[in-house]
Amino acid sequence: MKIFRNLLKASTLTTALFIFQACYGTPQDPLYFDDGYAPMTFVMESTDGAPLEGIQVRVKRGEESFYDLGITDAAGRCKVDIPYRRNDVDSPYLRFQDPNGNFFYKDTTLADLREREIIIKLREAK
Repeated sequence: MKIFRNLLKASTLTTALFIFQACYGTPQDPLYFDDGYAPMTFVMESTDGAPLEGIQVRVKRGEESFYDLGITDAAGRCKVDIPYRRNDVDSPYLRFQDPNGNFFYKDTTLADLREREIIIKLREAK
C-alpha cells in the first residue's frame, strides 16, 4: 500500500511539472533587461554588392521625428546603438537614406534587437 501511495505521489508531481512546462515553456533569459540601447551593425550595399559610403541611419519612435544614429563609412558599415524601451509595443522604425538622393531610401522595423550585422541593399535612383 505504501509503495502504491509513493508511486501515485510521484506520478502526480510529474504530471504537474509536465503541465507547467507545457503551458509556460522552459525559463528563458530576458532579451532586454531594462530600457537602454541595443548595439547593431548595418552594412549598406548597392544592388550589385558595392559598399555605400555616407548613407544615414536614422530612427523614429512613435510620433517623434527621425533623428540620425550614424553614417556609413567607406566599407559601407555603420555601428549604432538603437534606443528601445522594454515595455514598448512598437519596434524602432529605421530609415536608411542617401542625403545626395542617388539611392532610394529604405524603411524597416526591427522586432529583434540582438546584436548582429544586418546587410541592407539600396536601389539606385536613376
